[in-house]
Amino acid sequence: MTETAALSLATPLAVPSPLRWRYLIAALAAIAVMIGAILGDSLWFLNFIHVMAGVLWTGIDLFMGFVIGPVLRQVSFETRRTMIAGIMPRTLILMPTLSIITATAGWYMAVRLGFLDLGYPEFYWVIAALAIVTVLTVQGLGYLLPTNLRLYFEVQKPAPDQDKLRRWMRTYVRVVAIQGSLQVAIIVVMARFATGF
Repeated sequence: MTETAALSLATPLAVPSPLRWRYLIAALAAIAVMIGAILGDSLWFLNFIHVMAGVLWTGIDLFMGFVIGPVLRQVSFETRRTMIAGIMPRTLILMPTLSIITATAGWYMAVRLGFLDLGYPEFYWVIAALAIVTVLTVQGLGYLLPTNLRLYFEVQKPAPDQDKLRRWMRTYVRVVAIQGSLQVAIIVVMARFATGF
């Protein structure tokens, strides 16, 4: 073994930060557009922001959970490391931003359309929407986001703990499956709102 190779094995790798400033700037711009839609008079534009963010949030979540997730479990560790290092910085900012925009724009849509003033039993649909969004948010920000960060930092280590990664991924895939099911459920509720009671 050469001296350079021995040195590179002994020296811990510098772990790059998963935060990319250009993604943060894009997220702030998207939130500014949402605020403009909320403060503006156009119900159509507010609805567009809500639906578009919701479609992206749900689509990316389902794609990650049911397409990328199973692929990641079957590839070599080096491929998995490379994919996680590429995906994580993008989703770290993107997914919370989409969830915040979807939920916030949806709330203001409900206020403008009078859904918060509905009587029972129609108001149960509002309660269902709020309950589903609450669970999605708690799971997303309270479990998936921290787990993504743990996975990212663990795979960047020179000798990652494979057992720990397997445990995290097993639980992560289950939570993503629950997220996917809840997002389909929220689409059912939103379709009910869109077609009237």
